[in-house]
Amino acid sequence: MTNDKNNKIKLSLDPGSAIRNKTFGWRTNKPVFDYSKCIKCRLCEQICPEGVCFFNVEKNSYDADLDYCKGCGLCAKHCPANVIKMELEER
Repeated sequence: MTNDKNNKIKLSLDPGSAIRNKTFGWRTNKPVFDYSKCIKCRLCEQICPEGVCFFNVEKNSYDADLDYCKGCGLCAKHCPANVIKMELEER
């Protein structure tokens, strides 16, 4: 990030740009869902800066597209039912 002459911060990537850039190669943590606890509040879907949380019909719960998840942990931090835990990404 750099400051230009108007004191605006330039970001290397725009919010929501993960859909164009797979992140699993550099992500440190990943969300793991306990589907039995999900209350379907949609907060994970709304709080995710990359929009990778989605309703999974097969699991009748919310899930994340791990190809594009940055591992920021916002979904886990704000989940009122503690459905989501962040775990170390194993390679």
